[in-house]
Amino acid sequence: MNIRRTMMTRRAMTAVAITTGLVLTVVGCGGGGEDKDKPEKEPTSSAGQSKGDGKEDGSQGADADKTLAEVKSNGITLTVNSAVRDGGGFLTVSGTVRNGKSGRWIGAEWASDEQELKKNGGSLAGASLVDESGKKKYLILRDTEGRCLCTQFQGGVAQGDATEWFAQFPAPPEGASKVQLQVPSMPPAAIEISEGE
Repeated sequence: MNIRRTMMTRRAMTAVAITTGLVLTVVGCGGGGEDKDKPEKEPTSSAGQSKGDGKEDGSQGADADKTLAEVKSNGITLTVNSAVRDGGGFLTVSGTVRNGKSGRWIGAEWASDEQELKKNGGSLAGASLVDESGKKKYLILRDTEGRCLCTQFQGGVAQGDATEWFAQFPAPPEGASKVQLQVPSMPPAAIEISEGE
């Protein structure tokens, strides 16, 4: 019985450590410092996941003035504003999604087919990065509980509204400066990687 309790305690401590690291990584990727031309990126919840309630206009967090890519499909517009490689070996991609459909969009078509990630619901769990030059595909990162390190569109996005999103992947090697972001049901988006501070 004590062994089982010890294992459960260790799992809980591991999950807390990973979640804490995620929060620090997301905050660290947000910029700040002395560059006053760029707005600071703030996580929208303690786990760094956007609630996706459609109340954000997409002008905060991601650098709305810089567009790396924009793709559209079935009334949904996905904009990529940044793809930043950090020193910890992660690549954080972020931007906005706008709902041009009639009715609320919940992101169900972007969910992952992977068994471990299915419980993430409407989210960017199904996203991946493709490094064509290195001939590698990078899947979205997840914690020990199977939660993707990405935005979950809890509550969906109302018609005509936009919300911010982020997704974290293992970083491609230093020489890889261009990748394709692939989100289910959307055309591939070619993006250029920038180096974090």
